[in-house]
Amino acid sequence: MDYLARESSPFENDFWRNIDKTVIETASRTLIGRRFLNIYGPLGSGTISVQYDKNNREEVFENGIVKTSGRKSVELPQLYEDFTLLWRDIENNEKNKLPLDLSVVSSAAQNLANIEDNLIFYGNEFLSVEGILNAKGTQKLKLSDWGVGENPYKDIVKAINMITEKGIVGKITLCLSRGLYFDLQRIQQGTGMTEAQRISSMIGNLFNVSVIKDKKAAVICAEPQYIDLAIGIDIATAYLEQKDLNHSFRIMETVLPRIKEPNAIVVLE
Repeated sequence: MDYLARESSPFENDFWRNIDKTVIETASRTLIGRRFLNIYGPLGSGTISVQYDKNNREEVFENGIVKTSGRKSVELPQLYEDFTLLWRDIENNEKNKLPLDLSVVSSAAQNLANIEDNLIFYGNEFLSVEGILNAKGTQKLKLSDWGVGENPYKDIVKAINMITEKGIVGKITLCLSRGLYFDLQRIQQGTGMTEAQRISSMIGNLFNVSVIKDKKAAVICAEPQYIDLAIGIDIATAYLEQKDLNHSFRIMETVLPRIKEPNAIVVLE
């Protein structure tokens, strides 16, 4: 079954190649979570749910029956963003052999990427999904004034120590709100380096995350045994319908952040 309904659309393969190229390039530039999270999948369009193991998973035996505790099955939520191409624009471009302006496609792809990153960092109450910044059991650290002295460097060192003291080992990622990211661009006296450069020398990745609001940060050990991103359908564009002669499309994906070990995350706020 062609769930993307492209065969029912009036468009040729070249048209869809341009749409796909625009969507993927825009999403790749925008997405942050996928730059440091390991991907589990893509599992395919038929995958409705995924198993979700916590760190206390074990098999329990009783009266000839085995049950796995610490495991649950979670639905892969569908994320989407729609856009419309006007029939007059399409006709004009075909008639005059001009490239079609796909700005509206780029905007929709960017919006979907932000929806995904919001899910990764904040979860979603409607879906009962937790994100990096609000998952139960994550470690907390009070944020000091990053405009003073070596406070940013000291805070990050303390957060890394909090993670390693829990026996968690792996590459460390720092995700920052825009305000905190700019605080790191000042040169630390006597070092000849910005605070961002000093911190980057002891971690794997540092990201300015536009969806993180206020002054917040997260230090994450993003090894797959602690946290990953399950994907059923990767980002793809479907044809919806022709209405009022215009053509409607949907960019969609099924995706779920799985926080298996909350101690691998320190939230600074």
